[in-house]
Amino acid sequence: MLKAAGAATGAVGIGIGTGMAAAPATAAGATFSHPGMLHTAADLKRMAAKVKAGAAPYTAGFARLTANRHAQSGWAPNPQATVSRGAGGPQNYVILYNDIHAAYQNALRWHVTGESAHADTAVAILNAWSAKLTQLQGSADRFLAAGLYGYQFANAAELVRDHDDFDLARFQKMMRDVFAPLSEDFLKNHNGAVITNYWTNWDLTAMACVLAVGILCDDQAKVDTAVEYFKHGEGLGSLKNAIPVVHSDGLAEWLEAGRDQGHALLGVGLMGTFCEMAWNQGIDLYGYDDNRFLKGAQYVAKWSLGGDVPYTANTRRKGAINGWSGSETASDAAGVDPNMMRPVWAMISNHYTKRRGLSAPYLTRIAAKAAPEGGGGDYGPNSGGYDQLGFGTLAFTRDKATAAEASASASPSPSASAAKSGPSAQGGKSDGDLAATGSSDVPLWTAATGVTAVAGGLLLLRRRGQARSDAE
Repeated sequence: MLKAAGAATGAVGIGIGTGMAAAPATAAGATFSHPGMLHTAADLKRMAAKVKAGAAPYTAGFARLTANRHAQSGWAPNPQATVSRGAGGPQNYVILYNDIHAAYQNALRWHVTGESAHADTAVAILNAWSAKLTQLQGSADRFLAAGLYGYQFANAAELVRDHDDFDLARFQKMMRDVFAPLSEDFLKNHNGAVITNYWTNWDLTAMACVLAVGILCDDQAKVDTAVEYFKHGEGLGSLKNAIPVVHSDGLAEWLEAGRDQGHALLGVGLMGTFCEMAWNQGIDLYGYDDNRFLKGAQYVAKWSLGGDVPYTANTRRKGAINGWSGSETASDAAGVDPNMMRPVWAMISNHYTKRRGLSAPYLTRIAAKAAPEGGGGDYGPNSGGYDQLGFGTLAFTRDKATAAEASASASPSPSASAAKSGPSAQGGKSDGDLAATGSSDVPLWTAATGVTAVAGGLLLLRRRGQARSDAE
């Protein structure tokens, strides 16, 4: 079905060289680090310090957070016993993802400001849902709901897991009973379909959910399942199936570029999310298979910026096992809208260029164009605008590590959870990757985002139109 990968590539064409950062030790058998999904204690401490100091571009990223209606402490949850997505139910999943983003944004705002009202709001939302939600239902889209909202819910909970009023045990039970089983079943059985029936993103949502629940619940078996699927899974979400062809110029084809731009952007964001969560538990998937994800992300970035990219025709089988069957061929990269944007680039660009010291010009350009990244509610009203948690400019901006820093502290060693000591409590993660302002990127970022003035330490931004695409 898929062409075999081409020859591995080094620094030719796009400047991919030998990474400075040593690969972190695997988390197998080690104690989990908390908080340790998309954000570590050091990340949260960095955000708070930079915003307090009025440092760019953190202040602009924080301004997007505080302007979002979901980030307000007055948000009231609306928990449901059953959530349905797709045919066969009330289609009330909109309620769920709005509440999840409110919980996440309030929790993040608490860590930056220390304002307890935001922590209280996040905890109230999470507790309300864990007290009521018992099932996800609907068409095959129920698997998307489990995957997308599962990894997001877990990330929101991870930010308040040590809060005195948060019922962590009950929330963990909900994640194990309601979300993880659907995602695990999808990776095993693919809803009774042939293995290639579902595009890359379906696998990636399930993988992200299983990994996030594993981290939240200190469940090594779930983490191992997700990581093994990333490396060797038979479905289209595993690394070599999602990025099937590597070219000698250092670009690697993203399978869903033959489908459409919106789904390709979603996929890059999901794979980046997966790699970041694994990295923060000491597992380097960003660098797996000679930085294959970097090459695929560079490809999507160049293509999304309007550049020409190669695409090798591929045919995937469709249909149900022992049922109807068919096939579909993608023969060329789809057309793009250079203004279409999702908040996926800051995390990926900062990992490769700042943590690892690699050159990634297309990632750098598109991350600057996307900045300052917003979150759920900033990219349209439909579900596609809520597929990423966002706010990467605030959360992932970092300085480029020196060779010594990168070698010594590229990734944390998983360690025990910190004591309950407030919104920036250390969770066993080294401070070695604390970033100062990314000053070398400020001119490029400023030109791309339309900064018009600086007042009171916050950047005032000219509003730019945001293109939206539906995700699934």
